[in-house]
Amino acid sequence: MNIEKARYNMIEQQIRTWNVFDPTVLNLMASIPREIFVPPEQKSMAFADLSISLPHKQQMYTPREEARMLQSLELKPDDKVLEIGTGTGFTGALIASIAKKLVTVDCFVDFITLADQHFRRMSLKNVIAEIIDISEGWHPSEHFDAIVITPAIKFPPKELVAQLKPEGRLFCIEGEPNNQYAKLYRFGANQELTSKFLFEINTPQVVQAQTEKSFVF
Repeated sequence: MNIEKARYNMIEQQIRTWNVFDPTVLNLMASIPREIFVPPEQKSMAFADLSISLPHKQQMYTPREEARMLQSLELKPDDKVLEIGTGTGFTGALIASIAKKLVTVDCFVDFITLADQHFRRMSLKNVIAEIIDISEGWHPSEHFDAIVITPAIKFPPKELVAQLKPEGRLFCIEGEPNNQYAKLYRFGANQELTSKFLFEINTPQVVQAQTEKSFVF
């Protein structure tokens, strides 16, 4: 496989055609090697318009979904970001390449271990990766400019919205399986909270590390 040709086609045929035109996002999708974040046995699908299966019944977003998510957050160089659901670390690498600081948490030890290796390989020194099971009542002790919840949730994440700073943004996937939507919550200049549906998606829901039960914020 010609990796660079496949990467170019991913951007031109998938991402741009999905209304992603932010030059920062496009440059990151072109420069961060997505193939190293994909499980070895699935490297041939690294640039395909497919969700890639991961252990623990989880999955990576498609490239266009990742790009739309990143574009919607409008991250700035001084932003502090929380990511819930580290996975392989690709989304975190995108975020950390823009933001000042990323805190990423996941309940699966192998995800955090592997993602941390990827962050080190990418020389991303502004990432804190922690093993945390949010279903056990964990709540962040600080406020963030942006929050990303990568697994799906059933109801609006009110408690996490409350952890946003003024003009903060929160990206999440809401709904039941086969009826899910990517959604962006945003505080305006007057601190009025708005929400916007971005696109349809189907992705696994938040789970507990031990029981694999769905968790609702």
